[in-house]
Parts: sequence; C-alpha cells; structure tokens
Amino acid sequence: MKKKSGIETKTNRNGYFFVLPFILVYAAFQFWPILYTLILGFSDLKGLRSDFSFVGLKNFQKLIHDRYFWGSVKNTFIMWGCNFAPQLGIALLFAIWFTDIRLNLKGRGLFRAVFYMPNLLTTASIAILFRILFAYPVGPVNQFLTGTLGIWSSGVVDGEIVNQGFNFFRMPNASRLIVSFIQWWMWCGHTLIMLMAGITSISPSLYEAAIVDGANNRQQTFYITLPLLRPMMLYILVTSMIGGMQLFEIPFLLTGMHGEPDFKIRTMSVYLYNMGFQGGTDYSYAAAIAIAIFIITIILSLGINALVKERPAKSRKED
Repeated sequence: MKKKSGIETKTNRNGYFFVLPFILVYAAFQFWPILYTLILGFSDLKGLRSDFSFVGLKNFQKLIHDRYFWGSVKNTFIMWGCNFAPQLGIALLFAIWFTDIRLNLKGRGLFRAVFYMPNLLTTASIAILFRILFAYPVGPVNQFLTGTLGIWSSGVVDGEIVNQGFNFFRMPNASRLIVSFIQWWMWCGHTLIMLMAGITSISPSLYEAAIVDGANNRQQTFYITLPLLRPMMLYILVTSMIGGMQLFEIPFLLTGMHGEPDFKIRTMSVYLYNMGFQGGTDYSYAAAIAIAIFIITIILSLGINALVKERPAKSRKED
C-alpha cells in the first residue's frame, strides 16, 4: 500500500480547521439544545429554578391524560388537512396547465412569480395582515359583507336583537378556515414550482408514444404524469406534514396567543409555548410536549412512506 506523503497528510489535517466552525456552531445551537430537551423531558424543572431532579416518565404520563394536548393535536391535523388537500389539488392542476406544450401558455414565468410571491413574505407580517382584514367590526372583509353585500350577523345587545358585523376570531370554524387559507395561500406557489419541476423532468418521448397510441389528455395525465410524479408528491406530502406539525406563528399571532376561540386553533407548538413560556413556565412539561411532537412526526413520516411505497407486482404462477 502506498503511504501518504507528508504534504498530503498535512493538507488533510488542515481540512479539519475548515469544518470546525460548522461543527462548533452545530453542537452549540443544534445538538446541545436537542440533548438538553431530552434531559428536561424526564425532569421537574419549573419557573426560575436552576436545579431539578429526574422524575422518570411522569411528564409523559401526564401528557397521555392531558385533554388539552390531544385537543391541540386534533386542531393541528384539522388545519393541516384543510390546507394540504386543496393546496396539492390546485397546484397540481395549474402545474399540468402551465407545462402543457400544446397550450403554450404565455406569461408562465409571471404566473409562477405571482403564485410564489406569498412564500417570500414573513409569517408574522401575513398574520398581522389577515388580522386587519378580518378585524371586527370595521375590517375590510366586514365592510364588504355588511356594506356592499348587506350580509349581517345578528346579536343580542341590551336584550334586543340587532344587526352587527362578523367577529371571525370568535367563531371557531371560521378561525380554523382562516388559518388553513393562510397556509394554503403561502405554500401553494411552492408546491406548484415543485410539481412543475417534476413534470418537466418527464421525458417528452413518453407523451409522444402515448399520442401515437391514441391516448387523450386525460389518459396521458392519469397513466404517465401522475405515476411518474409519485416520488415528488411523496416528498411534498412528507415535508408539508412536518411543517404542519410545527405550525406556530399564524395561530399564535392571529388571536390572543393562546389559540382562541375556545382553543380551537391552538396547535401543538402553540400549546408547547404556552406551557413553557406562559403561565406556570413548566419547562419540563414543555420539553415532553416537544418530544411527543417529534415522535408523532416520525411515526407519520414512516407511515406515509409505507403506505405509498411502490410494491413489486406479484408474478403469476405458471399452470
């Protein structure tokens, strides 16, 4: 075996100095916080205390019987589902439309930019924007409904029924729909770009062969485009699910930072923040919630991958 020269060995050693800053930053701001969260999840640290003791699985036992936590899990799944289903469907429809060679749609670059633009805005600014739009009673949406369309909400004031505007942030289902719509509006353009990239990577020869065989547009979509887009859609599904499980800024800033009304838009991440940094500042219980979110995300990712994984076709037994 040929021995390395002294210059080559010295060069290899110098390479460690280039990766050392990244390793130090990762260890300080990624690895150690994750490790410390795991430690806190099995402890009883609260408030401003600096000392804590290990309590085993006590926090997780409390979590299993916590109806508020399971309520936040339900809210998270509802708002993610109401966001992702139309997001994927509409993005897929426009992606097929924009990439159709026969249509030769003009201004596709402009359409892509318009669709993707909401993804460039900060989440906090979007939350404040929609809070102003749906404000009660003088927000633009209320003014349009009551002033332009003449649609009013009835309420009781001093024992009398009167017409008034819509307080959307006191209506649980309306609040959930607003959060879902914001998430759809922000991420539909990103999904559109990903699907368009997947479609354009499909070989045109497949479509040419299908046209020669007499396949129409619907058959080309269902038998060529969608099957070959399966890996891309799986990637979009998993990444969207991971982001959905971490939904925080929109429901946190849209109302009173506790997921009102009736905690119907309080997600798992919002509940984690409420437990750790508001009220009792129960850092250990908040760490247990963070661990639970991680476990739920991992289980869902593995489950989705197992469900949509291509299975080899069973060969027929010869007679």
